[in-house]
Amino acid sequence: MLGFELWPGAQAFAAILIVAGMFTMFMRETFPVEVVALMGAALMLVLGIVPYDSAMAVFANPAPWTIAALFIVVGGLVRTGALDGISQFAARHATRRPLATLAALTFTVLGLSAFVNNTPIVVVMIPIFMQLAKSLGVSPSKLLIPLSYFAIFGGTITLVGTSTNLLVDGVAQRGGMEPFGIFEISGVGVVMAFVGVAYLALFARHLLPERDSMTALLADRAPMKFFTEVALPEGSALIGKQIAEIDMFKREGARVIDVLRGDASLRRGLAEVALQAGDRVVLRTQMSEILGLQANPEVRLVDQLSSVRTTTVEVLISPGCKMVGRSLGQLRLRRRYGVYPLAVHRRNHNIGRQLDDLVVQVGDTLLLEGAMEDIRRLATDMDMIEIGAPSERAYRRGHAPIVIGVLAAVVGLSALNLAPIHILAFLGVAVVLVTRCIDADEAFGFVDGRLLALIFGMLVVGAGLEASGAVSMIVAQVSPLMVGMAPWLVLLAIYSLTSFLTEVVTNNAVAVILTPIAIGLAQSLGVDPRPLVVAVMLAASASFATPIGYQTNTLVYGPGGYRFTDFLRIGVPLNVLMALTAAVVIPFFFPL
Repeated sequence: MLGFELWPGAQAFAAILIVAGMFTMFMRETFPVEVVALMGAALMLVLGIVPYDSAMAVFANPAPWTIAALFIVVGGLVRTGALDGISQFAARHATRRPLATLAALTFTVLGLSAFVNNTPIVVVMIPIFMQLAKSLGVSPSKLLIPLSYFAIFGGTITLVGTSTNLLVDGVAQRGGMEPFGIFEISGVGVVMAFVGVAYLALFARHLLPERDSMTALLADRAPMKFFTEVALPEGSALIGKQIAEIDMFKREGARVIDVLRGDASLRRGLAEVALQAGDRVVLRTQMSEILGLQANPEVRLVDQLSSVRTTTVEVLISPGCKMVGRSLGQLRLRRRYGVYPLAVHRRNHNIGRQLDDLVVQVGDTLLLEGAMEDIRRLATDMDMIEIGAPSERAYRRGHAPIVIGVLAAVVGLSALNLAPIHILAFLGVAVVLVTRCIDADEAFGFVDGRLLALIFGMLVVGAGLEASGAVSMIVAQVSPLMVGMAPWLVLLAIYSLTSFLTEVVTNNAVAVILTPIAIGLAQSLGVDPRPLVVAVMLAASASFATPIGYQTNTLVYGPGGYRFTDFLRIGVPLNVLMALTAAVVIPFFFPL
C-alpha cells in the first residue's frame, strides 16, 4: 500500500470525484492530457483506490505495446516514402483531373486509414488537398475538414485503424471478453464510412465556409521580394529616430523585419526601438527599393544579404516535429537558418506579436519568411511540413516493399488467427529494423510517448474505478433506467454519451472509462456486451464536432483557416447521423 487507504465505502465516491476532476482539467487544458492522466493514476495509488498489483498489471496489457509497435511500422512507411509515393502520384494528376483525383484520394485515405495511423496520412495529404482546392477554384477550407473526416471514417473500419480501437479491445479482454478479430467491426465501419462520405458529398459544400489560410491573410505574395540589410553609419540622420518615424521604411512594398544591434535582435520591441549608429535594419522589399537605398547617404547596404530573394511559406507543426515544446526565441531561427517567423495560427487566432515567447504546439501553423533553400533546410531539420507543396525528401524507396509486406503480413496473419496481433506487430518491428527500412533512432522517434503515457495513466485510473466499486455503483444507478428499453435505444444512449465526451475530453480517456461501464451495463441488463463495446469503440474513434476532439481535426484547423464554429456547423449533424446509423447497424452485425 502507498500513502494511506480510504475505507471501502468511500473509495468508489473518491474514484468518481477524481475522474470528474480529471475531465474538468482535460477541458480546461491547464496541463497536457497525459500529465492529467498520470496525476489521476498517482492519486488513486496514493489513496489506495487501486491496489498496487492491479496497477502493475496494467503494463501487461498488450494494447499499448501493440500501438507502440505499429507506430514504428508506420514510421517505416514514412521513411521509405511509401505514403509519399501516393501523394506524389496525386500531385501529378491534381491539376489535369482534379475531381477524379479528389474521388480517388477519398477512397485512398479511407483504405489507408483502416490499417495505418491516420495522423501521418493527413499530414502527407494536406499539401495535396491544398493543390486540389486551387485546381478546383475553391478555398482549402472546403476540402481540409473532409480530409480529416475521411481519415476518421477509415479508422473505424478495422481493429488496427486507430489506437482507440486497440485500447478498447484491450480493456474488454481485461473485463473477461473474447478478443476482437481485426476485421470483426469492418461491416459496421464500412456502412458508417459510406454514410459519412455521402453526407459530406451532399452537404459539405453548403456547410463549410470560404476561408483563406494564414498565408493568404497575412503574407504579401507580390513577386520578387528580397531580404535587405542596411546599416546606420556614424552621422546618419536616422540615429535616435524610431522605425515608425522614418519614411523610407514605410514605403509601399517594404517592411521592417528586425533591427540587429551587435548579436542581439530587437524585434520584440521593434516599434519602440530608437536607432543607434551601427544598427542593422533588416527589410523585406522590392528590387527597385534596394536600388534606391544604394544612393541614400543615411544608410549603407550590407552587400551579402542584398540579393537574397525571399519566400513566404506556411508550415505545419506535425507530431514528431522537433520544435514542439520549445519557444521560438529558444530556437533562434534567424541566427541558425536566416529565417524569420512572421506569425503563428493557433485555434482560430493569428499571433503576430511577442513570437519569441510563444511555445510551439502540435497543430500550429507558422508563417515563415526567408530564402527558399533556408526554409527547406529548417523544415528538414525540424520535421515540418510545408502546406503549399508535397515534401521533397531523400527516402529509402527501395525498402518500401518490405514495409508494405510487413504490414500486410501483420494484418493478414492476425485476421487468420495464426498469432496474436501484438506478437505479430513486434515481429514486424524486428523485420523493419533489421532490414534497415528505418534506423533505430528514427524508429523510436515515431513512437508517441505522450500518447503511451496517457494510455497507461488512464488504464490505471480504469483499474481504480473497477477495484473501488465505482463501475458497479454507476451501473446500479443507470441500469434501472434502461430496463425494458429497446435495444437500439440502449446502443444509441451509449454511443451518444461516448460521442459527447469524446468531443470535450481526449478519446482514449473516454474509451478506458466507458468500456467497463458498458460491459457492466450489458451484464446487468442480461444482454451481450459486445454490441455496447463496439458502440464505445466507434463513438470514441469518431469525433467530428470540435477541432480538439481528434488530432487530425487539430492538424487541419490552421491550414484551413477555420473557426471553432465551423466544426460545430458540419460536425454536430454528422455526429447525430453517425449515432443513429450505429444504433441501426450495430445490432445487424452484433445482435443484442
